[in-house]
Amino acid sequence: MEKTAHMTPDERNAYLSNFEYFHSGTSQEQVIKTYNQWAPTYVETLRSGGYTGYLVAAEEVESRVPEDQRHSQRVLDVAAGTGSVGVELSSRGFKLIDALEPCEGMLERLEATGVYTKKYKEFLGDGAKSVPSDAYDVLVCAGGMLAGHIPIKGIDDMIRVTKPGGLIIIVMRTEFLHLVEEYKELGCHMDSLQEKGYWTKVEVKKVSNYFTGKDGSVFIYRVL
Repeated sequence: MEKTAHMTPDERNAYLSNFEYFHSGTSQEQVIKTYNQWAPTYVETLRSGGYTGYLVAAEEVESRVPEDQRHSQRVLDVAAGTGSVGVELSSRGFKLIDALEPCEGMLERLEATGVYTKKYKEFLGDGAKSVPSDAYDVLVCAGGMLAGHIPIKGIDDMIRVTKPGGLIIIVMRTEFLHLVEEYKELGCHMDSLQEKGYWTKVEVKKVSNYFTGKDGSVFIYRVL
């Protein structure tokens, strides 16, 4: 594959894992089965590929919440995986961190971090019914936007569970905006939600060396 020609063997293995496991048409059942099998080596696989999404996300949250407010801010970590974002946020003074993660195998490892309060075993995109409305000061999602994971309508769920005035921070691999068919309309959907008065754009930017030397995209919005 031409796009992996410049990568080290570890980077290539990490990069191809996403394409092997997750592609257009992947069902939620397949996603859960894959993560249950992958959970024991998930962190090692991604980090061997230079994955920095959890750090980028934690640094964005940290930079936008004053230090003296962090202990009282309710944070929802969406597609929380094994809890890497929560661990980073905890080390930065955040204490009220909840997780939304549909895979039991990942939740078991997340639980072991000891930094999460509530755990919601659920996907976004069908209303996120177990998560209360207007509950979170900050919602963060790192690495959860890829084929078979969070559909575009999951953005609507994110807005519903975030308090008016709260922040939504989404960190994802830039190339998925072009490789995942549904995400080709992600920017338009985000703009439409702003036009309808649900949220307002704070900043959208790219970061380098997000994963295997490739760029990441960061979306920061404030709920209205």
